[in-house]
Amino acid sequence: MRLLLLNSGPVATLANGDINSPLTGIEMSNAEALVLEGCNGILIEDEIISKIASSEELANEFGTEDNAALRVIDCQSKAIIPGFVDSHTHLLWGGDRANEMQLRHDGLTYSDIAKSGGGIQKTVKYTRNISKDRLSKLGMKRISRAFEFGTTTMECKSGYGLSVDSELKLLQVNQLLSELTPMGLHSTWLGAHDVPKGMTMEDYVDELIHIQLPAIVDQGFASYADVFCEPGWFSLEDTELIVKAASELGLPSRLHVDEFVDGGGLALASELRAISGDHVGHSSSSARESASKSGVMQTFLPGTPYILGHDLTSPLKQCIDNNWAFSLASDFNPNCRTVSIPFVGSLATHRLGLSPIEALVAVTRNPATTLLNSSDGQVCGSIREGGPADLLILDSEYIDAWCQMPGDNPIYKTMKSGKFVN
Repeated sequence: MRLLLLNSGPVATLANGDINSPLTGIEMSNAEALVLEGCNGILIEDEIISKIASSEELANEFGTEDNAALRVIDCQSKAIIPGFVDSHTHLLWGGDRANEMQLRHDGLTYSDIAKSGGGIQKTVKYTRNISKDRLSKLGMKRISRAFEFGTTTMECKSGYGLSVDSELKLLQVNQLLSELTPMGLHSTWLGAHDVPKGMTMEDYVDELIHIQLPAIVDQGFASYADVFCEPGWFSLEDTELIVKAASELGLPSRLHVDEFVDGGGLALASELRAISGDHVGHSSSSARESASKSGVMQTFLPGTPYILGHDLTSPLKQCIDNNWAFSLASDFNPNCRTVSIPFVGSLATHRLGLSPIEALVAVTRNPATTLLNSSDGQVCGSIREGGPADLLILDSEYIDAWCQMPGDNPIYKTMKSGKFVN
């Protein structure tokens, strides 16, 4: 059946240039190239956008009444943007760490909480004991919530198992969710999230490389490998060993780096040509330059320092001034329990100096370029003829509204693959 969207407001296509490449610098704010003002009609056929034109032209060609072959939606001047691409989430885990807020107020750091039995290890304890069915139900609930807030594609990490069987279980449930829901899911193995109790770092790195990683690759569900490369967790040397082993088995890397201090993680990600370096709040300017030259996407996760009570300062404007590619993502996890990309956009625009259109590029077009191996072969993150029908109808006539409603939801309708899912 054909689906015809008529009488929309402006459409943020974000489709100029090579859609397989991110936008940088002033390209991210060039409204003339990124936004259509006059073409307020979209025709969708077989999950694909087949035509973008004026509503008058499309109405004359296809009609304005529903019939057996056509469904017509009057958008009532509401703006349309691409579906959000959340390129850093920890979707599956069990347990509850809400008590850690008070611990932080009492003066404990992230590292202090981890050493006292909280943090990742606490979540691992609960997650290992949860059944696949329970994990699947948790994942379905979180995906449903993400759809409500406009996310149509997600990267989902394991990492709360820290054993062969538990990591395989998490990736298996990710795969099941990709079959049970319309969400475009991309799985990442994060066995190197922490060292399980009772093991030394040396022994665990050996297990990761020689036991876990081959089993993960043999299972075939993970598309990427990740390492929590941070002082106190996995060192630069350990990270390099794991990344190179993963690469030899066909898994590219997406790395946690420089979250708390400049530990040289982004510089290493550049040397190893990782797909992305995530967090990167404390990376040096030289490392950012190297990342840009190496094609490593810097992915900022402002929700995490916000939740942890840290300084929100991020060099987003510096990235624009220097034409360094970057993305924004939610970092949904037991500490940062939000799947709302509009909330991330609010932080970026209200606190970090980005314009709404720049922030929009950073949660759609740019992260989509790091997730090219989608199951349907289509590159998401933009609205274009021949592209996937992943788009959002806003509850506003202005595109800028997507990130201007903290505590509320600016998404009127979420469409994934040509079907409304919220």
